[in-house]
Parts: sequence; structure tokens; C-alpha cells
Amino acid sequence: MSEDTHRKGKTIDEITEGDSLTVNESLSDRDILLYLGMTNDNNPLYIQHGYAKENGYQGPVVPPVLLTGIITSSISKLLPGPGSEVVNLSVNFILPVYHEENVTFSFKVIKVDTMKEVITFSITGMKNEDERVVDAIVMVKPPKKKQEPLNGVNIEEVKA
Repeated sequence: MSEDTHRKGKTIDEITEGDSLTVNESLSDRDILLYLGMTNDNNPLYIQHGYAKENGYQGPVVPPVLLTGIITSSISKLLPGPGSEVVNLSVNFILPVYHEENVTFSFKVIKVDTMKEVITFSITGMKNEDERVVDAIVMVKPPKKKQEPLNGVNIEEVKA
């Protein structure tokens, strides 16, 4: 069996309280239409300008699940990174986010629980530098340490 070439994220031993990450994202009409097509969600608030304005919004809004997706994908890709598993997620959506608006997500590790093998993030999403749109607390199991080969044989090979 060849060496594992998949990148691994940080293990719990490589993460400390105070570690942080900043991610800037915006969601295009295309992104939103892809989501709507995949989920069959036909909420007019997400795509119809007139409907959104009649209901007190400046225009169509980004579905909240897409903002949550940015949070979880940032954890999966960046910190801790590949191999991470979200085990608890609590999100408050404070203000609407409109199509093409830039949102800056600030992630901060607020707790490292080595006994439970879980880290806790506090996440804030801001638009226009001064408008908080999202607050979240996310608990994540980072990837485990890579298993050392047993007498030169990977455990996966022994199981096969």
C-alpha cells in the first residue's frame, strides 16, 4: 500500500486557545441558484427582487445554510483542516446577507478539550466592516494523529 498522500489537518496537540483564522467570502447568484436546484428550495426571498423588497429587504438574501456552509468548509479546509469533524454547531443569523456582499468570518479557538478531543471555535461574520451578520459556536474533532506502521505494515493492510 502506498503512503497516504492526503493532506491532514492539525491535530488537537497542534492547536492552542487563541489560534485564529479570517476568511472573506461572497455568494454569487450562481452559487445561490446551485443551492436552490440541489435542495429544491423555492423560497422567493432568495431569488426574487420584488418579493424581497415587498418584505422589507433590500433585495434577495443569501440562504442561511450557505453561510453555515462557509463556516464548516473553512474548518474542513483550513483550521483544523482535512480530517476535521464538526460535532456541534450553534449559529445566530443577526442581519441578512445579500447576493454578492462580502462577509468576513473571524474564527477564534476559545477552548481546547484534550480529554474529549474537541476544540471550540467562536465565529463572527461581518459585512461592511461594522455590521455583524453571524455569530456561531462550533465544536470540532480535529483529525487524529497518523497511525505509525506496525512492523512496517499499515494497520489498514492488516485488516485487508
